Parts: sequence; C-alpha cells; structure tokens
Amino acid sequence: MSKTYTLQIGQRGVLTIPKSVREAYKMQPGDPITLLDLGGVFVLSPRLSEIDDLSARITESLVEKGQDLESMLKVLREQRERYGDQDPDLS
Repeated sequence: MSKTYTLQIGQRGVLTIPKSVREAYKMQPGDPITLLDLGGVFVLSPRLSEIDDLSARITESLVEKGQDLESMLKVLREQRERYGDQDPDLS
C-alpha cells in the first residue's frame, strides 16, 4: 500500500525523509538517493539510477552497428507514416 508524505524544503534545500520510510528501506546517513524529474513530477528512489549506464550501453551497441540518431529517427518516421500515426515534432 502506497502512502503520501508531505515534505518541506529546509535551509539550503535540505529535505528530511520521514523516519518510518528511512527505517523501512534501511536508509542510513550518507546513502545515495536518486531523484528522477519527470517533467515536474519527482520520483525519489533509494537505489542508484541505472539510466545513464543503460543509455551508454545502448548507444555503444548502436554505434558498433553503424547506427546514429538520425538513422534511427528516419526509421521511426517511416514506421509512423506506414501506420498513419505521424508525430509532427519528428518531421
């Protein structure tokens, strides 16, 4: 069951995570927390983010295969046109 907590930003931008949450996830002072900004919706996670590592691995794999961003966008545009769901921002 999810709970909602209201936090207040303190001096120098400090947030205090409620004790019950820290205890539930065995969080200790100095532990890293990942903040993910989803367009103004913030997600806090007591785990390190793997997004940057995954992005780098995907990029490396695609570069090895001779792919680049422009070639991937071209394929995406072609598929959208094929299915009649063209996004004007990708044109």
